[in-house]
Amino acid sequence: MDKFRKIWDNRITVLLILANVILFLVTELNGNSGEAEYIRRMGGMYPEDVFVRKEYWRFFTSAFLHYGFEHLFSNMIVLGAAGIHLEHALGHVKYALLYIMSALSGSVLSYTMMMRSGDYAVSAGASGGIFGIIGGLLWVVIINKGNYETLHTKGLIFMIVLTLYYGITTAGVDNWGHVGGLFMGFAISCILYRRKPQKY
Repeated sequence: MDKFRKIWDNRITVLLILANVILFLVTELNGNSGEAEYIRRMGGMYPEDVFVRKEYWRFFTSAFLHYGFEHLFSNMIVLGAAGIHLEHALGHVKYALLYIMSALSGSVLSYTMMMRSGDYAVSAGASGGIFGIIGGLLWVVIINKGNYETLHTKGLIFMIVLTLYYGITTAGVDNWGHVGGLFMGFAISCILYRRKPQKY
């Protein structure tokens, strides 16, 4: 019963993980999730499809597709570990809204920067939404004077810097998608989060 209650308390995070895993299994069973052209056909975000064909839905679908098991696994670990804290802080509806808006923001910024540079690639992954969660948690920790549950400001900032640095120094990482999600998550958390009064 306690395990079921914990799952129910974090039901949006659990549903997001399940959605990503199920869609990964579907893509993997029908082709090679490591191939960019296949991910594009499955709903990955490619600038030409958005700009020429007006397929704006790709901003959303691309956030639930992954390049191989390692990509999925690393994203779901962070989603599970960070998501449960933010879902507890914001509540289910606000948390879901933040995640979706952060994912869309990451996709849109990625698209915008690719259009500006002319360097097109097929973008996919939950990183925009996940960075939105991290950005949201950063505000929650700041407003709680540096501590919230097991989280601390310095630890979160270190994790953000380390992850962004890894993305910058590693080929094939959609860094603009990360940045777009991070800033949107922080901004939405500033608007939606209200610090709970301390109990004495």
